[in-house]
Amino acid sequence: MKVSPYLLLTLANLFWAGNWIVGRGMRADVPPIALSFWRWIIALACLLPLAWPYLKRDRALLLAGWRWLLLLGVLGTCLYNALTYLGLQQTEAVNGLLLNSFIPIVIVALAWIFQGKRLRTGEIVGIVASFCGVLAIVARGQPQNLLALTLNLGDIWILLSVVAWAVYTLLLPQRPAAHPLAFLFAIALIGVVATLPVYLWEIAAGRHIVHSNGAWLAIAYAGVFPAFLGFVFWNKGVEQVGASRAGLFIHLMPAFGILLAGLFLGEALLGFHFVGIALIFGGIFLNMRR
Repeated sequence: MKVSPYLLLTLANLFWAGNWIVGRGMRADVPPIALSFWRWIIALACLLPLAWPYLKRDRALLLAGWRWLLLLGVLGTCLYNALTYLGLQQTEAVNGLLLNSFIPIVIVALAWIFQGKRLRTGEIVGIVASFCGVLAIVARGQPQNLLALTLNLGDIWILLSVVAWAVYTLLLPQRPAAHPLAFLFAIALIGVVATLPVYLWEIAAGRHIVHSNGAWLAIAYAGVFPAFLGFVFWNKGVEQVGASRAGLFIHLMPAFGILLAGLFLGEALLGFHFVGIALIFGGIFLNMRR
């Protein structure tokens, strides 16, 4: 059964929105590098039985493209996640979501600078409308709230994660022509290996997981949904619609984050939330039109 790439991109961002809530909500119990490391261990365990036949079949392709795998693994499964969790240790979710929403803009800018790509007028209008929706949500309907946002070290970490993910998305079409599951397993394994030295340093510095049901459930969610299913869906969606158009769907993350906060944290949904979400979906619709 053929699944719409736009549905895949939407679900990926729904899972990733939950990841932001987990990263911020469990920051006292699960250190950032530990969360990044163990989520990919879980994702690898989920992937192995599915990817194993394709790993054997496409071994030559993976070995021939090891340079691209190394770069994509470090960018997408190591740096982006670790830097995001580091940022959420020191900055509020509002700041983080606003900064993370710059990903589509960074993707478009890098594609223009390095690949010479151009956008149609409708796509530009879609990006602007979608970004305005993000601003409406994080400003809580009051533009002056944006002036109160200040950069701290956590924001800098998240900005670096934004660049890492934008570059990963643009380079994704260069990946070896192996099966998507074999490819994801390879970059996840590279991400775990790249994260391990930093994780050991974090343990040596005295940061440990607080053993509780909540902590391990949070790690399990991060491993199964954002890391495993989220990456499978995102990679497939980018493959079918292209990096610039797929990048716009990142704007769904703060919208879903607000909804999840209302459902699971008891936070009220106000009028500006719905206005912002409507703008985000409207922008995506404009960008999808041919």
